[in-house]
Amino acid sequence: MGGHGCYRNSGDGQRPRLTDWSHYDESDAKVRPGRPSRPRSKQRPAHEDAVQGTVVGVDRGRYAVNIDGGEPVRAVKARELGRRGLVVGDWVGVVGDTSGTPDTLARIVRRDERAHALRRTADDTDTAERVVVANAGQLAIIAALADPEPNVRMIDRCLVAGLDAGMTTLLVLTKADLADAVTVRAMYEPLGVTVIETSVLRDGGPEADPGFRDLRAALEDARTVFVGPSGVGKSTLVNALVPDAARAVGRVNEVTGRGRHTSTSSIMLEVPSGGWIIDTPGIRSFGLAHVDPAQFLNAFPEVADFAAANCPRGCNHTGADEGCELDAWADSDQRRVTVDSIRRLLASRAAGEAW
Repeated sequence: MGGHGCYRNSGDGQRPRLTDWSHYDESDAKVRPGRPSRPRSKQRPAHEDAVQGTVVGVDRGRYAVNIDGGEPVRAVKARELGRRGLVVGDWVGVVGDTSGTPDTLARIVRRDERAHALRRTADDTDTAERVVVANAGQLAIIAALADPEPNVRMIDRCLVAGLDAGMTTLLVLTKADLADAVTVRAMYEPLGVTVIETSVLRDGGPEADPGFRDLRAALEDARTVFVGPSGVGKSTLVNALVPDAARAVGRVNEVTGRGRHTSTSSIMLEVPSGGWIIDTPGIRSFGLAHVDPAQFLNAFPEVADFAAANCPRGCNHTGADEGCELDAWADSDQRRVTVDSIRRLLASRAAGEAW
């Protein structure tokens, strides 16, 4: 046969018979259709009918979007957004069923430009940034004065990230009935950080605590993200501020001194007395690979102006032995404390440690 024939089904259920290649046509083979020659359009729908909303919760590919203060709408990310990530706080455009009724699902078709983005990396060598929350103009770093003791390096790192993002910063010290805050205040108030001591479990409850009232006032007319390790009382504080929040509360491990993760996802909540808070899961590391020390210094305009005019190019501002001229600016006790605090923060950034 020499390759000049092939078996062909006779159609009568009998054994295929040998046939000549001349009778073979395209109907005897499956042919994959070719790609169309016309290129795909890169134009995308304008979605001019999209309504504006804010992402207030994220859960396994589903997003809760607040629209005009109504019930949160459940939504998914539209394909045209590609790999653009969405986090709590993002301003988005939504189409589809935005009624918020059960069993409905809208589509997020647009993410607007972010005014602020709090970022962190896994460690100081990781180049992949992770956006924690978006469009929160205020950062509240939550730390306990005891049980567990305040982790200064963690506070420093959160503060560096917040200042780098252009956010107003608060340091909220919980469990103030267990220890005083004199030492911690002396470390952070020279940097212009507002320090608030609270103890919502004192006799009389939160309303009897002056620090709690100060915190509530600081949250008014602002969108504030709460960041801190597990076990410092963050969820307890959130539940006191937003009684309907029902955030899970855990205990500190007596052996490790660390808390168990009780909040597993970020969520934005409206404070009845005014403002919005974003509660985040407890953190155990806060990498700062994304922070440029020179950019960080801009959070202190007076110091930054002096450094720009007097320090050598590429100065890391860590000390006079490295050529830094900030010591000349620190001509008073108050300025010296400020410079020392800034250098401590920069040393934390340069240490290459995320914890």
